[in-house]
Amino acid sequence: MGGDRLNTRFELSMIRNAFSRHGFKQAPRSLGVMLLVMAALLLLAPLAEVGAQEDAPRVYVMNLQGALNRSMLEYLKRGIEVAERNSAELVVLQLDTPGGELSLMNAMVQEIRASEVPVVVYVAPRGAIAGSAGTVITLAGHAAAMAPETAIGAASPVGGQGEDLGETIAAKQKNITKATVRSLAAQRGEAAIQLAEATIETAEAASAEEALKVGLIDFISGDLDELLSQLDGFPVETSAGERVIHTSGARVEQLNITLIEEILGILTNPNIVFLLITVGVQAILIEISSPGGWVAGFIGVVALALATYGLGILPVNWFGLIFLATAFVLFILDIKAPTHGALTAAGVASLIVGALVLFNSPGTPDFQRVSIPLVVGTSLATAAIFFTVVGFGLRAMRMPIRTGQEALRGRTGLTRTAIGANAAGTVQLGGEAWSAYLAEGEEPIPPNTRVQVVRSEGVRLYVRKLEEPGFGVSA
Repeated sequence: MGGDRLNTRFELSMIRNAFSRHGFKQAPRSLGVMLLVMAALLLLAPLAEVGAQEDAPRVYVMNLQGALNRSMLEYLKRGIEVAERNSAELVVLQLDTPGGELSLMNAMVQEIRASEVPVVVYVAPRGAIAGSAGTVITLAGHAAAMAPETAIGAASPVGGQGEDLGETIAAKQKNITKATVRSLAAQRGEAAIQLAEATIETAEAASAEEALKVGLIDFISGDLDELLSQLDGFPVETSAGERVIHTSGARVEQLNITLIEEILGILTNPNIVFLLITVGVQAILIEISSPGGWVAGFIGVVALALATYGLGILPVNWFGLIFLATAFVLFILDIKAPTHGALTAAGVASLIVGALVLFNSPGTPDFQRVSIPLVVGTSLATAAIFFTVVGFGLRAMRMPIRTGQEALRGRTGLTRTAIGANAAGTVQLGGEAWSAYLAEGEEPIPPNTRVQVVRSEGVRLYVRKLEEPGFGVSA
């Protein structure tokens, strides 16, 4: 046992001597310094990462989906302003649209071409289209890309209601639009220009692969990450001059549509506009038929104001409003002069015809048409609700007045004093005593006799005797 202890002490002594000879006497102190350095690095790493993110290129992603409308234009304006204000590297405009009005298309093209920040139009996701006006918007981008299984084209101009234009007007619109796409595709080569013009002249359409083959677009990208990888180092020409896009390590931010912009977009849906019209007119007529409140009138004014905004944007046939107005007039007439539902049935038919004429005129694009089942169902429900609610209001107006002088007529009471031919008596009517006189042709009435009020003049009652024995006083 003692030998073992001596051996252990000897070994420890040898180790200390070895550390001493090789300069490891400061090992504990060096280890402490190293631990402090490592801790500092761990603490500073998140700050360094934040700094790196701040220095990373910023890419804003926007989404335009559905038929072009006024709210999309405002959304695009706001997105470009935000990108320019924050010195973004790029705006990616993800597009999926069947088209829209030429005026909106031109305004969007102007916003894109005036942007100092590169705007890349990306037709996505798979199955998306850049139809009609969407074709020109795609070409307006400083770079253009499409996801696989997408399409572009069919950009022939049509009328405000989707109808074919007259020969002269069609020629003018086509020539103007072709001149626009020629200028936008000028850097893409002759084949791209020819395809762009064909989408307008003969409503030609192309797949993503066909568009890339002729140079109408720059990339086919399966997703956003692939697109950003392809764009890194790609040169573009903006309103601020030529620049090279740098997307390596880019920080991507979704720039979503605001609530107000979303509401404005909803108000350009023909189904919503039709519902607002029916609710608004119905509420206004209920308020007129049964005045005294304000809720129905307020709802009607707000609904019609919102519907007017939508009608001002949508391509509608204003002749349909005549049928809509006729429908509600027929509903009112059937209530005031009942015809056992004949006028109500005519009103329903007029409401359906008016809605279809207003929104579904021949040639109107499918995405701007109102749903026929919705129109039929809403028309039937509107007729039923309108007939019921307004009927209650009119019946309330026809009910006899229950207050004031008119409320006394027909009530019964009990005489407290006799009523003579030329002398007044007292009648207990409910909880009140009234001066009473004989009605014309009545005999004198003794006390404690039931009487009925024939008429009243001020505080005077004119009564007649009831033949039935008294059963108490009626209130």
